[in-house]
Amino acid sequence: MNYKPILIVAGEPNSVFFEILFKALKKNNYKKPIILIASKNLLLKQMKKLGFKLQINLINKEDTNYKKINNKKINIIDVNYKFEKAFEKISNKSNKYIAQCFQIALKLLKKKIFSGMINGPISKKNFLNNKYLGVTEYLAKKTNKKNKAVMLIYNKKLSVSPITTHLPLKEVYKHITREKIINHVKSIDQFYKKNFHQKPNIAITGLNPHCESNYKTSEESRAIIPAIKHLLKKKYNVSGPFAADTIFMKEQSNKYNVIIGMYHDQVLTPIKTLFGFNAINITIGLPFTRISPDHGPNEKMIGKNLSNPKSLVQAINFLDT
Repeated sequence: MNYKPILIVAGEPNSVFFEILFKALKKNNYKKPIILIASKNLLLKQMKKLGFKLQINLINKEDTNYKKINNKKINIIDVNYKFEKAFEKISNKSNKYIAQCFQIALKLLKKKIFSGMINGPISKKNFLNNKYLGVTEYLAKKTNKKNKAVMLIYNKKLSVSPITTHLPLKEVYKHITREKIINHVKSIDQFYKKNFHQKPNIAITGLNPHCESNYKTSEESRAIIPAIKHLLKKKYNVSGPFAADTIFMKEQSNKYNVIIGMYHDQVLTPIKTLFGFNAINITIGLPFTRISPDHGPNEKMIGKNLSNPKSLVQAINFLDT
């Protein structure tokens, strides 16, 4: 049986990604073919440095013929970029390489022959260079889906989604709107119906402590409560607003599939505390399914061969079903 391949963009070259990829490929047997977009030169250097012995199968980016894919090897579309060392400090020197990898991937994904794309971690400071809040926004812009992409940190027991992503806290309140919350819930609801044939139960937090404010108006009264009332009228399974300091307690969170928070750390800190690496970052709203392991480049761990591949394995397994 032919399966649609999974496309993987290696991302930041000076990161732990190749290490966790080697571990993920060595440890698991996947049904679907996997095609990696990366530098063959760097892959070989890091493989040697880390002590892995995996065979490589070169794939022409213009020819994604299934017959040439060999899942007993690393199928790679070589981005011809010469790295002098296996590991260096993260810098903007690799920006051109990363952009080229994404460019190839986005072109291939237009062919609609892939199950989806997984990308390795990216240094936001260097690659995104303050032009985008994160890779979610970068890909949304590149696919003409600006303001439509939604970040979902997925675990089958409980997922979370922030209304705002990588904004400084002082900017968050400006971006909390009734319309944004409504569209956010609709996107998540559609995603769960399409992928799990399930209408999700969604909890929505407030922004302020205990959903209260000492000011005359609050984000709860201005945007969050009106959005929830509208969604309830439209028969969406939403509840809230809940205080963020109690919604993750088991007797509360067990009732829900997804908890939507108003800003990044409000929901990502508890989900990572609960599940560690057993969660993946899914971007909803793009023309394709995009997933990334839920961790960064982890520069301090580069070359130590101690990184946990669990989140990448979860990402591949999600697309491998």
